[in-house]
Amino acid sequence: MTDHHTYGTSTHTADDLVRLVSACLGAVFTERDSYYRGVYHLASSPNGRSEIQPNPIPGDDGEDDLYAPEHPSAQVLLLTTTPVADPAMQARLGSIEELIHLNHETV
Repeated sequence: MTDHHTYGTSTHTADDLVRLVSACLGAVFTERDSYYRGVYHLASSPNGRSEIQPNPIPGDDGEDDLYAPEHPSAQVLLLTTTPVADPAMQARLGSIEELIHLNHETV
């Protein structure tokens, strides 16, 4: 089983969110660049991974597409993946002002 959560914010920049989530979780993010996703930030550990990225991503037609089109107001996304549910991590992330929990999926 894998537990996925999506959070979004329209207030914080990606760099702001990296700083806030790092302080909250003790995670160390590295900046990555992807043709498909643009610039995003990744933190991995044995307990899972967290990714911070802009919702608008480069489209094939030169226009930006939304990574999460169902949440157009979220300018920056936080995606978390853990092997099992981690209520403590969810509670810590819930303490970040203006970070909204958008979706949860268990597969």
